[in-house]
Amino acid sequence: MHVTPERELWACALLVERQHGEAAPLWIATRIGELALAGDMAGVERWKAIAAKLDQCRAARNVS
Repeated sequence: MHVTPERELWACALLVERQHGEAAPLWIATRIGELALAGDMAGVERWKAIAAKLDQCRAARNVS
């Protein structure tokens, strides 16, 4: 099975949620802040994309 960049983002979001539970959004925000301070804008964009996937996942659960 080929892992597309989209699937990789979903996998990362789900893993962070599994590891950090309800604190996952805060953990991601902290990571984004660390990367921004380090000047790693590519990293910031990647973690923003992961945060968006996490938000989508949580929103879908709330609709069901």
